[in-house]
Amino acid sequence: MTTMGQFVTRIDDDLARAIDQLVEEGVFESRSEAVRTSLIATLDAHRRIKLGRETNEGYRRVPETDEELRLAEAVAALMITAEPWDDAPIDDAAG
Repeated sequence: MTTMGQFVTRIDDDLARAIDQLVEEGVFESRSEAVRTSLIATLDAHRRIKLGRETNEGYRRVPETDEELRLAEAVAALMITAEPWDDAPIDDAAG
């Protein structure tokens, strides 16, 4: 069973009203859920940014070889060819 910590914080009235509006609209079940969800999203975004930076740094330290790039392009081309493009509906609004 996961234990839950408790944070006590202050927010301005406009932010509280905005959160309450989201709860009223059914976006969140409660203020607590809104705060938890927002914190999780913030932490996930930070994790993804950090991972992207680390990945980029890794490729700077050890760049792909020409052969690896050729293979990646070949696999991408095969994946595109394998897509059922003819079965996709055409969106008239897209033009």
